[in-house]
Amino acid sequence: MATPPDFAITKRDDEWQETLSPSQYKVLRCHGTEMPGSSALNFEKRTGRFMCAGCGQALFTSDTKFDSGT
Repeated sequence: MATPPDFAITKRDDEWQETLSPSQYKVLRCHGTEMPGSSALNFEKRTGRFMCAGCGQALFTSDTKFDSGT
């Protein structure tokens, strides 16, 4: 298993709520999940990098995006 990058983001809870949308906050900070089929990314076909909404780090590139069909 890869070692996570060595960086820390320290924000108070109210700062996270100001930075993230309500659904992003629920998923990223409260261990929530999206409703099935509700993400705009389900139909995203542009090329490029997908970035974390919380820390801005690159998550994956469009050529490696997996479509599970679910």
